[in-house]
Amino acid sequence: MTEKILRDIADCLIKIRENKPLIHNITNMVVMNDTANILLHIGASPVMAHAREEVEEMVALSGALVLNIGTLTPELVESMLIAGKKANQLGIPVVLDPVGAGATRFRTQSSLRILNEISVTILRGNAAEIAILGGLDATVKGVDAAGVSAESGEIARLVAEKFGLTVAITGKIDAVSDGRRTILIENGHQMMGGLTGTGCMSTALSGAFSAVSPDPLTAAAGALISFGIAGETAASGEPLRPGSYKVALFDQVYDLTPEKIISGARVTIKEG
Repeated sequence: MTEKILRDIADCLIKIRENKPLIHNITNMVVMNDTANILLHIGASPVMAHAREEVEEMVALSGALVLNIGTLTPELVESMLIAGKKANQLGIPVVLDPVGAGATRFRTQSSLRILNEISVTILRGNAAEIAILGGLDATVKGVDAAGVSAESGEIARLVAEKFGLTVAITGKIDAVSDGRRTILIENGHQMMGGLTGTGCMSTALSGAFSAVSPDPLTAAAGALISFGIAGETAASGEPLRPGSYKVALFDQVYDLTPEKIISGARVTIKEG
């Protein structure tokens, strides 16, 4: 199974670069430029359209919709709901990043409202955000995970089962689950945690992969494996500093190949 999934992920990268799918982002304004660039570097075409007056038209042109509540407002929630319902009507995959869910009632309630009113394809966040939305014990500090009561793989599996979607949790070891299959991913580098927006970039990449893959588990795992491999390779340069590391990270996403995915992935797949 591992070999097949990695081949499928490698094929997704080829399809992204051949088809250049438009990825519609209603997203975090703190790192909007970075998420747009990471999509460009993987080979997709980003658009950041937030106004409720145009989101239905824009999502109709897109291969995937990415919703990120990092800089949340009531108006943004309404735009997300309008766009998400249109995406559902058209069979377009929806990726949700519940940034800071659990930190405030507004963030938690908005995330749950989106999950209840829209059929979300991939839910991507840190372990605490995902656990809280699933009704599990966890602590959030700002927009960062401060503590959880279970392993990421188990949290991903339980929350995937609860909401009937694919969950992707990023951390020291990433976990992706659709409730039946769980993939643990060891790719990545600690420097990624020192940059604002790497989680948001993972979410955007999940949108790119979901635009070309019929299997959300493959799409979510593909995004995290690809980004993790790029993060590892970017850390090979000297001296290792945040600014130069960020540039190297973007370059390595741009230079990613199917062969690097297949040879560099470090994953464990569990069924049941």
